[in-house]
Amino acid sequence: MKLLSTLSVLAITFLITTVHAYSEVTLPKVFSSHMVLQRDMPIHIWGDAAPGEQVTADLHGASNTATTNNLGRWSLYLPAQSVGGPFTLTIHGTNTVELEDILIGDLWIASGQSNMEMPLAGFPGSAVIKDADKEIAAANYPQIRLFLVEKDSSDYPLEDVKAATGWSQCTPETAKSFSAVAYFFARALQQKEKVPIGLVDTTWGGTPAEAWTSLDALGADASLMPVFSARAEMTDHESTEQRADLADKQAKAEGKPLIPGRSWHPNPVSWRPAALYNAMIAPFTPLPIRGVIWYQGEANSALDRAPLYSRLFPAMIQDWRNQWRQGNFPFLFAQISAFGSSDREDWGLLRDAQRRTLHLVDTGMAVTIDIGDEHNVHPSDKQTVGDRLSLLARNISYGETLVASGPLFRLAYPDHGAMHVWFTNASGLKASGAVQGFEVAGPDGKFVPATAKIEGDTIIATSPTIPDPRYVRYAWPNFPTANLFNGAGLPASTFTSYLVP
Repeated sequence: MKLLSTLSVLAITFLITTVHAYSEVTLPKVFSSHMVLQRDMPIHIWGDAAPGEQVTADLHGASNTATTNNLGRWSLYLPAQSVGGPFTLTIHGTNTVELEDILIGDLWIASGQSNMEMPLAGFPGSAVIKDADKEIAAANYPQIRLFLVEKDSSDYPLEDVKAATGWSQCTPETAKSFSAVAYFFARALQQKEKVPIGLVDTTWGGTPAEAWTSLDALGADASLMPVFSARAEMTDHESTEQRADLADKQAKAEGKPLIPGRSWHPNPVSWRPAALYNAMIAPFTPLPIRGVIWYQGEANSALDRAPLYSRLFPAMIQDWRNQWRQGNFPFLFAQISAFGSSDREDWGLLRDAQRRTLHLVDTGMAVTIDIGDEHNVHPSDKQTVGDRLSLLARNISYGETLVASGPLFRLAYPDHGAMHVWFTNASGLKASGAVQGFEVAGPDGKFVPATAKIEGDTIIATSPTIPDPRYVRYAWPNFPTANLFNGAGLPASTFTSYLVP
């Protein structure tokens, strides 16, 4: 009887504690002091409280009240506001939550795998950021706010993320562990646009695009079914990062040093289709944003996976836009760089798949071939990547008239034993020395190196071994020798005019 009495007391205590905690107004982790709320769009705020409780939000003279449903969920909108702050956001029901130093500006999601994850401080022992110490010391930008998401995966969409801390001002201390690409993007954008910039860093190295795509999208396209079987177990065609992980383990077992520039340790759980979308993207979809920056693709470059990327990547972009329900927000991505990978991967095919994704409205691609590192999949120059993404944002999102992209393949046709190639963004086409990186092929689709020359804004490519060329491609090897730029100094993208029958 004494035991039952003790258990009863504990049960009642637990019930009282649970009800008390549940009755308090709570917010998802993305809401905290120092955050940035998206300007010029209705401000969405949501959370939990006791069932039937009235919850009121006040911000800069605007106020609205909602009543929780029978599950204790509440959601409300405040009118759109222009750039401003700092303000105080107050949410009150039976208790009051007060968030200070709130700015109204532009909110960007930064996502992808290790080249987006790579922080200003670099990856210890494997990769560094160019001028890292200098960049970290100068990272004092009160108008840039940072939110770093902890790595997590889930079999179903979550309502909140596993974030260690809330929003913070950009300082040397907070920036050093934050995405370098995202930081350089925000720095360039904030200095030009003069508006507060909020960044959400939700990244995980070594992860494929299907892990960042919802099951709704993957299941809606029968051609994407291979992603479910391809991730069931490790195959003979591991990605660069998987194989590097195995090599590291072998080196450690043999007492040898790690392979320079390769120290990735992906968690197989994070490779499951939709696992990262569920845990690291879905919780943000109720939040109005300005757009997305993305850097990923290396984990999809294996020979049996790269061909699917031309369908998978645009499906992921459209999926995110559908899930956010705010139209075709800008989706800006970095094309994977140049890297001396093995012949079990096809970086040329992957880069071309990224280029082809530009058929989607309001997408932009920052080419990075010219700043790649043959011996390290994590190039150190993240400043250029961030700056080029900011050019795309200024053009696509902010409506500025400027050259934001390098030459992009438009069409090619054979004429008198040569391939004539036309581009968009080709004004001032140039190369340092002889044009390099072009190949031509006959009807059989077998490519050989070509001699190329610039004629105005076009390329003429020929080879004495292919008297009747039908196809042309550029910068196709994993680590190509390629040097074509436009007058704005932006590099041309990998492309091929050949489509496998």
